[in-house]
Amino acid sequence: MVPSLARLFAVLLLLALCACNINPRAVSCEDVDGRNLAPEDGTLMGVNLEWGRETLAEYSDKLGERPAVAVTFADFPLGEEDPGLLASAAEQLRQNGGMLLLTLEPTDGLDAVTEDHADELAGMLARFNASGVPVIVRFAHEMNGSWYPWGQQPVQYVAAFRRVADAVHRIAPGSAMMWAPNYAGGYPFAGGTYESLPGTPGFPVLDTTGDGVLTPFDDPYAPYYPGDDAVDWVGMSLYHWGRTYPWGESEMPEEGKFADQLTGTYNGTNGDNSMLPDFYAQYGVGHGKPVAIPETAALVTADIGDLRTLNIKRAWWEQVFDPEIPERFPQLKMVNWFEWNKIEPEVGAAVDWTAVEEPAIRSEFTAALPDWYRFAKEPDTCGEPLN
Repeated sequence: MVPSLARLFAVLLLLALCACNINPRAVSCEDVDGRNLAPEDGTLMGVNLEWGRETLAEYSDKLGERPAVAVTFADFPLGEEDPGLLASAAEQLRQNGGMLLLTLEPTDGLDAVTEDHADELAGMLARFNASGVPVIVRFAHEMNGSWYPWGQQPVQYVAAFRRVADAVHRIAPGSAMMWAPNYAGGYPFAGGTYESLPGTPGFPVLDTTGDGVLTPFDDPYAPYYPGDDAVDWVGMSLYHWGRTYPWGESEMPEEGKFADQLTGTYNGTNGDNSMLPDFYAQYGVGHGKPVAIPETAALVTADIGDLRTLNIKRAWWEQVFDPEIPERFPQLKMVNWFEWNKIEPEVGAAVDWTAVEEPAIRSEFTAALPDWYRFAKEPDTCGEPLN
């Protein structure tokens, strides 16, 4: 073969290899737009994966689909092992498809959230984005609760959230920020370790009624909202923990509970919750943000038998999959199932939150997945491997 033809053949072969993604290092990723991660129609279906127990590919095989979102947790500032663990999760998404929902927990308190730490985080996320993995950062979730070191400190929380959001938006434009308070039934969650009391910093901000005490009539969300420029998504985890406190009784969910919690109309353990804001209407519609359910599942303990377990789980996913949901809540753009079997301190026992672990339950769950749920596309393995 003459040299000119050989060179031409080599160029054509290289182009073919790139087109087929045989050599992922030779393929450049399209720019990921973190402000445009919500689907135009339908709802992303994701998973809170127990990473140490199974891989994302193994879960996908069970589900029969590639989840559009995979959730992971990390302390913030990041610990010594966290960057490697997060890179491993992101690499699984690069190979399997989908986006990472990174929940950051400032366990050392909000004062530890510095600009340097935020910039370091954003630099890591930019590397994930460059490999084709979008990231949504759920920073300091359930901040309106009284059980976390970052809880019920609205002034410090808003400042810390905005600090992280500034770094993410500036350095990692393929990433986005999620604001995710706790469902407010039971607010102000008296008795927790980090309960805000009269005279403590930030209390006047929380006392939205101005009567000198925190009650269910105080707004459980607004004092913690960091602002539309900092927030890309709003989210709220909605579980079926049972009907009455203390939790631990495996019970059938009440009809319409999922939608009622999202709109603040659920009459649960505290009786009339009519004073609760409509989270969906206020923050999804009113602020024009895509709404996520970062975690959902139904409480089932191990001692109730297979049939009752299936009935409770089915009753909950039937509400989450209800065909009226996309019509009633078109801003609902993400739902992530909590696929864990773990000890819950509130219950004092193991709770099986899973939906695809047991074959009989898996069969019904996967058959019930609605057509308005959106899954990850076939991955193109673009960019550099992350670990």
